Amino acid sequence: MRTREQEVEPLINLSEITEVELLILKRMREFTIGEHSSMFHGTGFDFVGLRDWQAGDRFENIDWPQSSLTNFSPLVVREFEQPTTSSVIMIADRSASTRCGATGKSDDRGTQIATLIARAIATVGMSAVFFQDSIGLITFDEGFRELGAVRPRIGKGQVIHCLEAYQHGHGLQDIRNIGSLSATLTGFSRKTSMMPVISDFLFDDAPELLTELRQVDNVHDVFIMLVDASFAFELPKVSAGWVQLYDVDAGRTRMTSRRELARQSERVQAWQNEIARQAKDNDLDVVRLSLDQVKFDVALVEWVAERRLRRRK
Repeated sequence: MRTREQEVEPLINLSEITEVELLILKRMREFTIGEHSSMFHGTGFDFVGLRDWQAGDRFENIDWPQSSLTNFSPLVVREFEQPTTSSVIMIADRSASTRCGATGKSDDRGTQIATLIARAIATVGMSAVFFQDSIGLITFDEGFRELGAVRPRIGKGQVIHCLEAYQHGHGLQDIRNIGSLSATLTGFSRKTSMMPVISDFLFDDAPELLTELRQVDNVHDVFIMLVDASFAFELPKVSAGWVQLYDVDAGRTRMTSRRELARQSERVQAWQNEIARQAKDNDLDVVRLSLDQVKFDVALVEWVAERRLRRRK
């Protein structure tokens, strides 16, 4: 019997993650040979405990004697940790609107905004695996009412765990709000971390969020990954003169004219251009992520590599 979650297609599957991994190995090779100093730190791997098996874990890490005590359901794996000088904590938009975005074009039919966010998580996460950095995740919803987190760990299995947590909410721990969003995010990690914020920023209080992130940037390395969402608003033509729209995040409806409906993609693009401008005014770097998969991956991998090198100087 298949559960409802098993029937839902993953936002990014294992074969796509493998493609990202191969691209990273190809593009990052230049940073580990020649005149570049080593990117890797630490004295080895330390045993830190046992946990349930997760998709992506190596089979050689399975503790078979311990697993036999649970009748192999679930399998138990030995967890190791490597001392590292860096961690990457991705802050990802998980609001309801990110699950929208199907268009009528044959090349991107069924694509959701969340699919692009998930691909960014996979690319940044696998880049961190290459550099042997720990990977963590913070998710937020509309209005930042609920914050969930996956604590930083090392390894490809952790990237897959973060992707499942982003899509289904599995393994997300509630983050206690300690007064303000900036203080909450700053206090999540005890050491300076790279914090990419991945979102379409299609919410009313986006400018206030940028102000909060500027304060977080005083402690951590914060930058914006702005997902181009205009494709999701290239809506089909309608014959009706007036159309009722429903905001899935705010839970409210409003009437709009057919002319205004046709301009939704243009308005979204203008809003995101303004967000990019305001982010730069707040001294936050911005990388824009488009629907073009090749440009998306290459731009993101090179950005992360450049950012990583900058932090070492």
